[in-house]
Amino acid sequence: MNLTYVIAGQFGATEIILVLLVVVLLFGGKKIPELMRGLGKGMKEFKDASKGDDDTSSHVTPPEKKA
Repeated sequence: MNLTYVIAGQFGATEIILVLLVVVLLFGGKKIPELMRGLGKGMKEFKDASKGDDDTSSHVTPPEKKA
């Protein structure tokens, strides 16, 4: 049996609404946009790092050796 079907097949609309309600109760309505914004920034940074668009990674110079 397909693992994706087993995992995704167990959640219906009622369960999703219940999870969202618990999240709202735990974090509050004002905190959720801030959490989503942080999640979006983290995903963007991860994508940029995986593509190699990070300016600092390509310009790293090794430390100088002391004689």
